Amino acid sequence: MNTVLLVLLGGLVVALVVAFLLRRRFLLSGLGAVTMWLRPVGSARWSVGVAWYAGDMLLWYRGLSLAVRPHERFCRSGLRVESRRSAGRDDLALPSDVVVLAIATPEGPRELAMDSSTVTGFLSWVESAPPGS
Repeated sequence: MNTVLLVLLGGLVVALVVAFLLRRRFLLSGLGAVTMWLRPVGSARWSVGVAWYAGDMLLWYRGLSLAVRPHERFCRSGLRVESRRSAGRDDLALPSDVVVLAIATPEGPRELAMDSSTVTGFLSWVESAPPGS
């Protein structure tokens, strides 16, 4: 009985690891998928994830999760970039070469961190909103 339980538990762990790896591969294989860190302003924790540009929406999926739905959705028309800075002493979880953007959303302020090449694409996406949006 004990051995059967251990085998089932081991099989469950293997299945979860495989599901996690397949989800990650699927998220990163999409066109327009970029690695992006997210932090609500005032929070000390950064969360790594994958962001997808989907028309007028930026969909952000948490990296360490099995969820198939995005954790955050940012509508381009409700997004405003407030400031830009380099990663500092308070950003120990981030690579040193990322750029941190403070953004304002209808849900409240957030900070996004990304590589400098990703910042260029992100700012172009934000600024290319149709007139009147």
